[in-house]
Amino acid sequence: MLTELHIENFAIIENLDLQLESGLITFTGETGAGKSILIDAVETLLGGRAEVTLIRSGAQKAIIEGSFEISPSMAASIHPILEREDLLDDPGYLVLNREIRANGRSISRVNGRSVQASFIKELGIKLVDIHGQSEHLSLLQVNHHIELLDKFANAETELEKYKTSYKKLIELKRKLNELRQQEQDATRKIDLLKYQINEIEAAHLQTDEETGLREEHNRLANAENLSQSAHIVLQLIDEGSPEMISITDLNGQVLHELNNLTRLDQSQNHLVVQAQSAFEQLSDTAYQLRNYLESIEFNPKRLQQIEERIALIQTLKRKYGASISAVLEFLSAAKNEIETITHAGELIQQLEDEEQDLLVQLAKDGEALSKKRREHADLMAAQIENELNELSMENVIFKVDFKDDEDAQGILLSDGRKVTYDSTGFEQVEFLIAPNPGEGLKPLVKIASGGETSRLMLALKNVLASADPVPTLIFDEIDQGIGGRVGNIVGQKLWRLSNKHQVLCITHLPQLAAFGNQHLHVYKLIHEGRTITKIEALESEKRLRELALMFGEISEGTLQSARDLLSTVSKTTSIE
Repeated sequence: MLTELHIENFAIIENLDLQLESGLITFTGETGAGKSILIDAVETLLGGRAEVTLIRSGAQKAIIEGSFEISPSMAASIHPILEREDLLDDPGYLVLNREIRANGRSISRVNGRSVQASFIKELGIKLVDIHGQSEHLSLLQVNHHIELLDKFANAETELEKYKTSYKKLIELKRKLNELRQQEQDATRKIDLLKYQINEIEAAHLQTDEETGLREEHNRLANAENLSQSAHIVLQLIDEGSPEMISITDLNGQVLHELNNLTRLDQSQNHLVVQAQSAFEQLSDTAYQLRNYLESIEFNPKRLQQIEERIALIQTLKRKYGASISAVLEFLSAAKNEIETITHAGELIQQLEDEEQDLLVQLAKDGEALSKKRREHADLMAAQIENELNELSMENVIFKVDFKDDEDAQGILLSDGRKVTYDSTGFEQVEFLIAPNPGEGLKPLVKIASGGETSRLMLALKNVLASADPVPTLIFDEIDQGIGGRVGNIVGQKLWRLSNKHQVLCITHLPQLAAFGNQHLHVYKLIHEGRTITKIEALESEKRLRELALMFGEISEGTLQSARDLLSTVSKTTSIE
């Protein structure tokens, strides 16, 4: 629900902060005080047209910000939208912001991050319904009607069963299309796959061979340099030259002198041990170098073979994968694909048989869903007509209209017709109304606006309260054209509706305003030569005086009428 609303430099609102409670919130005040501007601000916040003319004169920009509390029941529809754009911060709260600048630019933000206006509108229709002068009406979205009917009819079980069969059928059709396409391209595809398989298999690849090949290639390609370096080291260690004595001979001289030293000073015996160890290590190094020299292979033929092998591996990697493992995985997949194509005809027949079985099951599930919808459609219509009658809209006819489209490629029903189908069933559902006798039924989008529309929406909302998930409902002058007696009925209905929704209502009737759990008075004043709108939360004596003023001039009589009204409302709500 909407918990906080901040409006800045919007029309005649200079700076306004509202803390909104749950339940029924009533807004009262004189005509022109700015009550409808509040509705305009909320509608703009929710993605409505951001017109520069809405900016307060003299200001550079207008700002509207709303904070929403997201209940667990709403999270399922709100969170996926936020997660899609990586905008989910606090699972329990959501902040929307709209900024209109004097240069014509409009900026929308969700949880502090800029978004497209279309995105904030997508969120808005799930958060708030505004009923009255605006077009922001979820009940006027025809594709929403079938959902509401299903919830009213408690058809979730039937719908889920139908959707399960539908998903299976769609997935099976996808597989069939793939197989049929493969069958059409079978000859060309099989030739290509066989060529690829033969090319890879002929190479007899080993997963870890490339590293060994490159190491061997490095040795063969550098055999001369390796041999030369080994000879030089061996000469330095063991062989020496006429110009230079070997390290081994020098080490022998070191040992000889150290032995002479230790005969005179045995405390230095450890130096003999160290020198002897160094001599043995050098001897071992020379031994290993001789063996290494013998292993160095000058084999141009082998080098060419390795280079050709590495080139082959590189070619296969370029064609089939970034590594030998990836090439071998491609080989396995190619073999599986050939197997699939080879048996495509058999698989197609098998899947076509399954498709027919699923079509029969889908028709059965869809007709069960349709039956439940139609069984409850008249009950819904009767309840809504009863609600409208209580709201002084006598003789109004409401109907749930069903339509289906015949299609030779559609699904076969038990009556022999073939009709189109989608994830919601076989029919399209639309709510129709005849507001005046003799005018005939018309779609909701064609009905009159203003108070008549608001009362119709109130009737629909009362009947569908448990079915409609939108948490906040706003009714703009729902009392238009009705008197005090009906106003009391409207007040009761709004109060009942507020048990399942947060309801904001602009009203001129004290009989309706008295039902508010929170009563906000909208007024305007002149400050420094400028008109500004203010809002005050009314309680106790201030609320009593406001209700009395709504009856007429404040007098002992109107004050008593206000007391009596509040007492009656208190008794009514406590009983219910």
